Amino acid sequence: MKYDICVIGGGIVGLATAMKLLEQKPGLSLILLEKEDALGKHQTGHNSGVIHAGIYYAPESLKAELCRKGAVATKEFCQENEIPFDVCGKLVVATSDLEVQRMQALYERSKQNAIEVHPLSQRELREREPNIVGKGALFVPSTGIVSYSEVCKAMGARIIATGGEIQLSTKVTGIREKSDCVEVDTAGSSCQSDKLIVCAGLQSDRLALLAGLKIDHRIVPFRGEYFQLPPDKNNIVQHLIYPVPDPELPFLGVHLTRMIDGSVTVGPNAVIGFAREGYPRLSVNIADVANFTFFKGFWKTVLANRKSAVTELRNSLFKAKYLEECRKYCPSLRVEDLLPYEAGIRAQAVRSDGSMVHDFLFSQTDRMLHVCNAPSPAATSAIPIAEMIITRLGERS
Repeated sequence: MKYDICVIGGGIVGLATAMKLLEQKPGLSLILLEKEDALGKHQTGHNSGVIHAGIYYAPESLKAELCRKGAVATKEFCQENEIPFDVCGKLVVATSDLEVQRMQALYERSKQNAIEVHPLSQRELREREPNIVGKGALFVPSTGIVSYSEVCKAMGARIIATGGEIQLSTKVTGIREKSDCVEVDTAGSSCQSDKLIVCAGLQSDRLALLAGLKIDHRIVPFRGEYFQLPPDKNNIVQHLIYPVPDPELPFLGVHLTRMIDGSVTVGPNAVIGFAREGYPRLSVNIADVANFTFFKGFWKTVLANRKSAVTELRNSLFKAKYLEECRKYCPSLRVEDLLPYEAGIRAQAVRSDGSMVHDFLFSQTDRMLHVCNAPSPAATSAIPIAEMIITRLGERS
């Protein structure tokens, strides 16, 4: 069958893109292909559920703009579709003199990004959060929480309601771009489309290579391990509690996150994953491991980040060490408070020179657009990201 648009990937970016296309072009024939039996089963369904405000990103950067717009769009979408969300606010807590200096720089950045942020003294922090200690904090009132799995379900329903088609349990096995269409093979069938958009997350590099594109990166899976606090600790914080980020580290660090179901999680750390889609602790996929170990950029990244890699691995192996990260700002936590919780896996694009890709990365031809990297906070920013993808696709029409 022939379609105007084929979208591969049923995570939040692919869903938002399909949804916005159908809104902008009523009557468009569109099919979305997802290899899993439900939408949003990987990165989208395994994140911390935060609607970010965007205070961390460089002023006037694309990530800052998309996050700011995305926070508004996500909340509006939730209101329109009766999806519960809670604008509980976030506290970025400084626990040392060095972090106080970094916090001040972060405050200046937030002002440049036109985001409402309130500095709190040590006393004001304690008044807001009696169980949290620190030398001060930044209060970000617009940060919220939501279930992005519920957002995905609503987007899927919107796609169907506006004439789109969604095929689950449909793994793509071949992609061929021709002069007049793109042919997409799946197990036992195939379809054609005028344009193809690929939002494949953890499998994005493989689908780019399957389509014959020359790419200079590979996806390295970083496993984010979480713990959940026991129910009697659900009121230990009223806000999200984040550390002040270390600019020398590639990831944000362990934080306390209120979830929309009322529970509280702790995490994540960031260790190399041995399976792109293996969430249990000892998951190993030989093909996934071979994919990054035979890629020279991986070893360059490990060498450049060896100090933090050792720390993260230690924290993963020893729960007491993981706890130390939490106790810096929440000293009442004990080892027995760290209950099992499902991990998440982040698709980190790494170039052959060893650099991590922290911005958006696209690969585009006349009829295809591959989203090779959609960095955090992609869930928050999904709707404006979708609009950007549609604009880029239109520019090659």
